[in-house]
Amino acid sequence: MLRVGEMQELEIVKTVEFGVYLIDPSGNDMEERVLLPGKQVPEGAECKSHIEVFLYKDSKDRLIATTNTPKLTLGQMAVLRVSQVNKMGAFLDWGLEKDLFLPFRQQTRKVEEGDEVLVALYLDKSARLAATMNVYRYLKTDSPYSVGDEVDGILYEDSDNFGMFVAVDEIYSAIIPMNELFGNLRIGDRIHGRVTKIREDGKMNLSIREKSYVQMYPDMEKILTLLDSYQGVLPFTEKASPEVINRETGMSKNEFKRAIGHLYKEKKIVIIDGRIKKAEED
Repeated sequence: MLRVGEMQELEIVKTVEFGVYLIDPSGNDMEERVLLPGKQVPEGAECKSHIEVFLYKDSKDRLIATTNTPKLTLGQMAVLRVSQVNKMGAFLDWGLEKDLFLPFRQQTRKVEEGDEVLVALYLDKSARLAATMNVYRYLKTDSPYSVGDEVDGILYEDSDNFGMFVAVDEIYSAIIPMNELFGNLRIGDRIHGRVTKIREDGKMNLSIREKSYVQMYPDMEKILTLLDSYQGVLPFTEKASPEVINRETGMSKNEFKRAIGHLYKEKKIVIIDGRIKKAEED
């Protein structure tokens, strides 16, 4: 049986001027065959030779074989670069002559030319190969990581209710919960984080911030820099709403409060009339 989207070892059954026809030697239907274009035929190949090929459909929707190896096969995931965007969707460079189609409805955010996104390869309703950024069901939950381990991943989806979803090592399922989200993150960004929890289903919770006692000092420096940009006076204190604090500093309310407390103890700031002022140097 000829299998679209997979690497398969096939046998040359007929040679023609423009290439060779291949069949599955283990199949029952000897009439089912596919063309391997002449420029793809290995030197010295002849009838009865076996060749490993990848099967997909060409621009005219005909089944075709290639000896080139794509960056992903059916059911697999890979980070691919967007080579073109038009009114139909996006097209991705996956190592073959014909780019891989990424429909608009399969995009978790609108992509632009040059973006790199994590996608999975699937067959659409017309049995054509296409890409999807909805990779949640393709991710594994048997990661080798433990709480406290540092990991790298790519953001593939966001949720207003849960946080941002991450593919660790591009294959393992993880999430950065809402209370750990800081800064301007977007789908396609690569992150470095720390495992804070392994859930019962095997999925990981991540933090992209340092442990509190380590993070506090960068936070203190950040506040001092922010004070300079405000000409030495912040128009709010730790009593401001979490939304205001996060918008202005990229910190949670607790982190901001902790950093402010230490700056106050070190006499680097003063708090007066609902404002934070940089202390004058002696």
